[in-house]
Amino acid sequence: MTSSTSSDGTLNKILQSLQKFQVDHSQFASSIETMKEWVELLASQGNLPNGPQEASLASENAEMAPITAKLGADTPRKASGTSRIILTTYPGQSGISPIVMDWGNPDPLKRGPVVVSRHPDTVKRRNAIGAHGGSYSIYYALAVASKNLDVDHRPDFTNTEPPVNLGPFPQWSDPKKIVSMDPWGHRAPWDFHDMIKKGGVDIRPTIAVTRAHMKLPELKQSVESGRLKVDGKICLNESGELAVTKVAVEPVWYLPGVAERFGIDEGTLRRSLFENTGGSYPELITRGDIKLFLPPIGGLTVYCFGDPAKMSDPNVKLALRVHDECNGSDVFGSDICTCRPYLIFGIEEAVKEAQRGGSGVVIYFRKEGRALGEVTKYLVYNARKYCRLWASEYFKRTENIAGVKDMRFQALMPDILHWLGITKIDRMLSMSNMKHDAIVEQGIPIHERVPIPDELIPEDGRVEIDAKIHAGYFTTGKIMTMEELNKVQGRAWEDVDVSVLSFSMISTG
Repeated sequence: MTSSTSSDGTLNKILQSLQKFQVDHSQFASSIETMKEWVELLASQGNLPNGPQEASLASENAEMAPITAKLGADTPRKASGTSRIILTTYPGQSGISPIVMDWGNPDPLKRGPVVVSRHPDTVKRRNAIGAHGGSYSIYYALAVASKNLDVDHRPDFTNTEPPVNLGPFPQWSDPKKIVSMDPWGHRAPWDFHDMIKKGGVDIRPTIAVTRAHMKLPELKQSVESGRLKVDGKICLNESGELAVTKVAVEPVWYLPGVAERFGIDEGTLRRSLFENTGGSYPELITRGDIKLFLPPIGGLTVYCFGDPAKMSDPNVKLALRVHDECNGSDVFGSDICTCRPYLIFGIEEAVKEAQRGGSGVVIYFRKEGRALGEVTKYLVYNARKYCRLWASEYFKRTENIAGVKDMRFQALMPDILHWLGITKIDRMLSMSNMKHDAIVEQGIPIHERVPIPDELIPEDGRVEIDAKIHAGYFTTGKIMTMEELNKVQGRAWEDVDVSVLSFSMISTG
């Protein structure tokens, strides 16, 4: 017998063993499901024992799948609640029948809805992992636990449809173009009306579109200075009040597409998501058949000035600002960075473009502190202030604390541009090389890049902007040498509060 024949025989034995294991596992899972149904029936009739024996049994079976646990008889719960907690499920398990999802199909009914609800009528039909609401899903859980929200509540979507039509665009049917949001998410309650009403499936939108007015104090100054003109349509009055179309988007990740965008395999992505969220989503590991994940992160909001239909019109000019959240500056006016001034400048330029007959768009992402979070951000601020940081060392302290200088990962950012039908950008109101490269790599050309004007840069924000330019950010002005950069300093603690300087001296010496 040749070595090749021997190897083939060994491989066949391994394959047969795996097939037998698969059959045994399926039968085992089916038996467990049947047992659970009997246990639940007995629990509902009050015939299950309580006490240490039961706790021991739950502990011994903690590794079984699907994993279940009996709640104490006196545990308060809703009438529709069950006596067991399902930690994970497996494909082929009894009763599991996820609604088919054909990501990228141009027909929404053939593509299928995003179904993630754990409502009793829907839990076995889920084709997504996670929960609606992104980072707010925890508050939903708290509302249910505290009995402020009935777990059986089903939304009434009457009169909630979008006031303007957006899409569909060709990009929606390309599975590689949009991988971090559901292109049909704003139409779900209406496209899948029959499935909701007749099938009892809990299907919810992940996108909402509305119209509103925007009023910021700087915009009044913009009108007074002549930078903005009142036209009664977009800029409504002398106070700078603006008419705007808004779109709110919750993240929906198509895992194979996200993995491909980052150049990694899907299994590596799933394992990292599972392990680095404290094992919060075991189905990332056990349900390889489910390709959608609704992560507990912030979403984004689109602000469109002028006719929304013009965003996708290649024959008119588009001015765009992609802005990442900075609560301290955007909301409370901190002058340590250029975030709010650049945001206001972006809004002004978007309005001007719309008034010229084009389109103006501002997209606001919830990625506070370079997606490192506000706690890390403030720690970095402290580290910079204590040593009166030079611009040349600006990013080093972030890396010292967080291990990386930026976690916004702009590779997923262009998805919203594809969703809006944008095929080119005439004026990109951003200096970020990462944002520029991510957009261009997705096949959307940028004709002009517009940096923030020098007169809008706060004194203490000079360190940040010079450090960014030195690191590769776009500028039409001078790029400093390292020697010049070493002379640019930010405001130190003694310039903020002398009591802090005294505390620093006591703490360090």
